[in-house]
Amino acid sequence: MAIPPITPTDGGDLFNGAFDDDGGALGAHAVKTRNPKLPIIIALSVIGILLVAAVAGFFGTRAYFQGKAAPGVTFAGSSVAGQNAEQLKSTVRNAVKNTTFTLTDGQGNSRQASLSDLGVEVNVDETVSNLLNAKRGSGVGAALNSVNPLSKSDVSLTAQVNNLNLNTYVTQAFVGDDDRAVASSFVYDANAQAFVTVQGKDGRAAQTNQVVAAVNRAIADPGANSKVSVTFKNVTMPVSVDSAQQATDQANARLVNRIVLDNGNGKSFELPVETVASWIKPNADLNKGTLSLEYDDQAISSYLQQEVPNQLNQDKVDQEDAVDSNGTVLATVTKGVNGVKVKDVSTVVSQVEQALQNGQGGNFTVAGDVENFQTVQKKAEYRIVVDRSAQTATVYHNEEQVKTFNVCTGTTGKHETDAGTSFIYLKYSVQDMTGNNDDGSKYLSKGVKWVSYFNGGEGFHTASWNNYGIAHGDPANHGSHGCVNMYETDAKWIYDNCPEGTIVQVTGTTPSSAVR
Repeated sequence: MAIPPITPTDGGDLFNGAFDDDGGALGAHAVKTRNPKLPIIIALSVIGILLVAAVAGFFGTRAYFQGKAAPGVTFAGSSVAGQNAEQLKSTVRNAVKNTTFTLTDGQGNSRQASLSDLGVEVNVDETVSNLLNAKRGSGVGAALNSVNPLSKSDVSLTAQVNNLNLNTYVTQAFVGDDDRAVASSFVYDANAQAFVTVQGKDGRAAQTNQVVAAVNRAIADPGANSKVSVTFKNVTMPVSVDSAQQATDQANARLVNRIVLDNGNGKSFELPVETVASWIKPNADLNKGTLSLEYDDQAISSYLQQEVPNQLNQDKVDQEDAVDSNGTVLATVTKGVNGVKVKDVSTVVSQVEQALQNGQGGNFTVAGDVENFQTVQKKAEYRIVVDRSAQTATVYHNEEQVKTFNVCTGTTGKHETDAGTSFIYLKYSVQDMTGNNDDGSKYLSKGVKWVSYFNGGEGFHTASWNNYGIAHGDPANHGSHGCVNMYETDAKWIYDNCPEGTIVQVTGTTPSSAVR
């Protein structure tokens, strides 16, 4: 077999570069040395990946627990992490329901009691808020702590304890009416719209220190039954009448010094006396024999959150001005009203609570979103000029005179028809009219026809009883109580032809005698 000749490439020696200087064989390319920084690069890359994963995990965890109790938050001995507001509310209510007390008197008698029985008012909403805000805060450290399940935060109930109610319940549970000691106190008298003092009496009373301690422990860690032994002893009236009267006077000061809320745009309302009274409760320090006031914060908040929007929100009403052909405003037919939607009611809740604490009342403006009204001008199609000097009423349609009627206006010097510009705002085809005579007696004019009111109680109407006064234009001797008396056909013409919004201008001077 023939072997073809081997031809050197590039004209070089066939074995050029095939051996090193010592005759050792070399590959086609020299072997590269390994990069000594490679392990560091790999390590940093791994660390970077882990950091990215940690950051992603941190933000993912924070996002998941947004609006929920944070990891490590406990309540009533159990974790509530991950529960939202509604779930927490259910958890709190169940814990309150399951918090009970077995009271015994050492004589074989016992009574089961709840937190409410023992004068404890639990604020469920505030407790839930505290659970949601536990471990929350500003700053990087607080943010990291909020997702750390090893960092614990135990939240207790938010509650008020009324010692007077607690003592009253326990004493009533074991001591009969005749033997029972009663603290002087106060109650609200709806007829008098005031608090009145109720006298107490000497007798047998419960010693409630152990009960109070058990209640405080239950507030800190609710959801279980506590067994409490109660002792009793004979005492003088736990709170004297004088001490109770001082508290009664303080409570009544809160009713006298009224609290008024407004929306900053002309609408306001005063807190009703009976509502404020329902928020004020007596409390006692039986060791000192004193009576004090406390306030039902939950009832205050609940009432204001509902009633403030009902009372102070208002719809926008654009203003309508009647103008003449020159654009001069003759009268405002519809007064403009800014639209208001109140907000941040919680601020006014705090203000009302503080006002009650201070006993000074006050006026408070509730913040709100305001939509300003627009002003629209509308040309007055009809205009009536009542000339008191001439005792006439002249009707203009688009500035052209169309009718003039004889009239008799309000009595000279007593009930004169008011000068000025207004507009017809209300009509009745028939109406019974009533009012006061000069001697204070009442008058009643039944079945008055074709009434067109333009200025409060002043209006055009038929006055069939005053034909003489109309014919002679004599308001001095036959004037009205302020209305414009007219013949029936004339009053009907105005009723039929001059719509609501018609401008009425009363001019001139009321005469001292007949003008016709």
